Amino acid sequence: MVSIDYFPIVTSNEIPGYEILETKGFVYGLTIVNKEFEDQITTDVRSIFDGETKKYIKIFEESRDKSLGRMINNAKKMNANAIISTKFDSNNISNNMQEILAYGTAVLAEKK
Repeated sequence: MVSIDYFPIVTSNEIPGYEILETKGFVYGLTIVNKEFEDQITTDVRSIFDGETKKYIKIFEESRDKSLGRMINNAKKMNANAIISTKFDSNNISNNMQEILAYGTAVLAEKK
């Protein structure tokens, strides 16, 4: 279970130790990443020698966190205090842009 500022987020349909009192509805957070931040040849060469490009990893981790934060903010607007069935999705929009989507079900949960 991931918890940001005591806001439970789980990939399961239940939260251990909590009772779900009400389902508020579908909730999501979306981030668009511009992948054209570094020369592609330099990136390809680095990935050959390092096996991964740390700059890409950092940017995508930050983007994932932004998507989670936006999802939480949207859930709070629905008066939810937790999110269940959380998932991530990522798709290319174009050659140099990618979306990162966090989504789940906003709920009102009470600790047992």
